[in-house]
Amino acid sequence: MSRQKTRWTVVCVFALWLSVLLSGCAPGSWEEAVGRLTENTPPASEGMGDRSLRVIFLDVGQGASQLLISPSGHTMLIDAGNNDKEEEMVRYLQAYGVHRLDLVIGTHPDADHIGGLDRVIDRLDIGEIYMPKIQSNTKTFESLLNSIRSKGLKVKTAKAGVELAWDEEVQVNLFAPVKATDDNNNMSAVVKVTYGNTSFLLTGDAESESERLMLDSGANLRADVLLVGHHGSKSSTTAKFLSAVKPKYAVIQVGDNSYGHPTKTILDRLAKQQVQVYRNDLQGTVEIISNGEGYHITTER
Repeated sequence: MSRQKTRWTVVCVFALWLSVLLSGCAPGSWEEAVGRLTENTPPASEGMGDRSLRVIFLDVGQGASQLLISPSGHTMLIDAGNNDKEEEMVRYLQAYGVHRLDLVIGTHPDADHIGGLDRVIDRLDIGEIYMPKIQSNTKTFESLLNSIRSKGLKVKTAKAGVELAWDEEVQVNLFAPVKATDDNNNMSAVVKVTYGNTSFLLTGDAESESERLMLDSGANLRADVLLVGHHGSKSSTTAKFLSAVKPKYAVIQVGDNSYGHPTKTILDRLAKQQVQVYRNDLQGTVEIISNGEGYHITTER
């Protein structure tokens, strides 16, 4: 059976299972459904071997959050959606059996990326926290700093050239921000995760200026999986940047919005490069599993 057929078989089986599961849940009993999900779902790495890297693009609506689980079980959370997703983020982590986050990255201070991080930090055991050196006078940012202080944690600076110690088998490098700026989006932490011959480039809301600086820096931007910058806004994912990354797959973290995300310009650009696109608004949570050589992709719907 081809990889494409295998992928869609998994998706269909999961969708059928989920519909049966939820049909027995009264409105508002999402917590019960999550509990059964935790108990009954087989390991997501099934079919890819035990030594797999899981990169889960959580459906948090018009926001962004990625949960990574390493081959040896180390955990990383990049962003946590908007303020109204705080409890949902905690439930997501519980459903995936995550009680400790070894590494937390807040890509930049915008609420749709860090809004749920305060609650996550309050509820879970936390290892290290990385954020770019840019301030915000919002209540969202203040709440996050208060949660960090209350845990006695310190924020380490996310910037280009930093290599993060996470898992011996997985390389984690920061490619941005390259230079300081007052623009939140262009101060986004950009993370490249490499496992064997597979790679992921997770770009936050980095826009064209940050992309240009990354290109000029000479960083190896090539990656098989690209998190499309700024939810598919035309301010990001320039043709030159996309040509350097050369992704096979792209994920757009987007929900219902009035911004026109993702834009036709970006969708057309990805299609021209024959990139297979996955979207949270259309397919729910997207999980990409790597065994270091290839990928297994499943979607919520």
